[in-house]
Amino acid sequence: MRWAPFAWAVALTALLLGPALGSGYVLAYDMVWVPHLAVTREALGLGTALPRAVPSDAVVGVLDHVLPAVVLQKLALAGALLAAGTGATRLVGEGLAPRLAAVSLTIWSPFTVERLWMGHWPVLLGYAVVPWLAAAGRRAHETGRLPWQVWLLLPLGSLNANAGIVSAAVLLAAGASRRWRPTAGAVLASVAANAPWIVSGLLHAAQAQDATGYGLFGLHGDALPAPLAALTLGGIWNRQVVPGSRLGAAAWVATAVLVALAALGARRWWRRLGPRQAWAATALWLAGYLVAVLSWAVPGLLATLGGHLPGLGLLRDGTRSLALCLPAFVGTVGAGVEVVLGAVRGRPARIALATAAVLAPVAVLPDAAWGIGGVLRPAHYPAEWSAAREAVDGPGEVLLLPFSAYRAPSWNGARPVLDPLGRYLGGDYVADDDLVVSGETVAGEDPLVPRVAAALALASPSARERALEGLGIGWVATERDAPGPAPAVAGTTVHRGLSLEVVRLPAPRRAAVAAWRVAMQALAWIAFILALLRGVGEGARRAVGRWRKVFLPAGNVRREREEGHT
Repeated sequence: MRWAPFAWAVALTALLLGPALGSGYVLAYDMVWVPHLAVTREALGLGTALPRAVPSDAVVGVLDHVLPAVVLQKLALAGALLAAGTGATRLVGEGLAPRLAAVSLTIWSPFTVERLWMGHWPVLLGYAVVPWLAAAGRRAHETGRLPWQVWLLLPLGSLNANAGIVSAAVLLAAGASRRWRPTAGAVLASVAANAPWIVSGLLHAAQAQDATGYGLFGLHGDALPAPLAALTLGGIWNRQVVPGSRLGAAAWVATAVLVALAALGARRWWRRLGPRQAWAATALWLAGYLVAVLSWAVPGLLATLGGHLPGLGLLRDGTRSLALCLPAFVGTVGAGVEVVLGAVRGRPARIALATAAVLAPVAVLPDAAWGIGGVLRPAHYPAEWSAAREAVDGPGEVLLLPFSAYRAPSWNGARPVLDPLGRYLGGDYVADDDLVVSGETVAGEDPLVPRVAAALALASPSARERALEGLGIGWVATERDAPGPAPAVAGTTVHRGLSLEVVRLPAPRRAAVAAWRVAMQALAWIAFILALLRGVGEGARRAVGRWRKVFLPAGNVRREREEGHT
């Protein structure tokens, strides 16, 4: 029955995603996929904004030349859930029931559901590689050699800054050793996989000093007080993406059962891992849990520090750190399932308890099923957007109007999503990056945005045109079906449709990027690409080796080896 955990992971993934696997693009909050994503300055980390989509946008922009973007999105979502579930079986013992329960806990958790609803697919990929990196680090510690899979897992798990920090922390905690070679290899791989956003973040260090939004984006409670919600990997700040079942008594029941199982299984889990690995997993759990709780308990202190320490804003969304808790969380609960089953006599009772343990995570979060109750239904872009994309062909950034960050278009079922038009049209674009959360405005971080807002506030369309040209704006795209003011800007109309108008400005003056910045970012990308190629290359080499052993007769393999030596 070794195939059963994988089959269960496939079933849960299909049940959780449901309609999201159908035709079209799933557009939900921060998840924006378009038919062809351009590799722009911003995607490479050379734009004016903080590198929040580095390296994910550039990776997608390259890969959608190999596979259609609509297929890539399905692979990213389904692959993240499948990898998380199958990887979780490495965190528990060999018993079938604990392994199936680990799959359920990992795939059908508040963390995956809430982040999926928020559209944080790079965060989910980082979550997915956590159990695999924990196992790889353990092997490196035991053998003194860094497994080749690390070079593939780390880049996949580092497609944004938060996910990259989690991935590196798990590998380094599990793999740290007195032997310098595996430790140095783990450090080198971690730096290379995270180099694009690290270097870009350093180049934007002044903007990274952020003192806003800590109280809004920190850990929040649901039916449970915030510290208890974090015990089950829940507590996201956006109340709109919390399933209804997390707001009732089921959340209390789930927490009580999971804490009891973890307490029962802690001793067995500790003995199985050994003190070194158990301490590493415990340290990861403490780090992830404390970061989340501090974002709830002392947001004012974090805001004060964030105003002076560049990069502390990475901790603002506190519950992202809960991915660090996964190895200890799944390991102790899985061991608890073993302890309970071992204490029960009689095959029928054991089967009943095992079934309950496997199905309980689904039973207490039933509204996550079928694309979170249909929330993750795919959408199709309006036909006129394709014509507008063809019209946008020239220098300058695209300005999106109305000047606001999110849309709720009727063709997407009136569901909120970060305005996809800029990505769809290709090239760099400017949109308002201020966010309104619970009636409070969190100031954006792109220094170009307030200058554009000032230009839009000028008295006449021609004055706005001249001011915007001086800021490097070459195109103004106005969505007529989106709420909010859209000041007129003089220029040449190159597209006018039912809901979309595009105006070209004749003389955008875009500032060049300093050569030294380009050089530094290029080195970072080279490091990332080399790390990824090393993983892909070694994986391909081993796959070819297995193929030859299976399909080539032993004599032919031996003969080819001899010919190779001669």
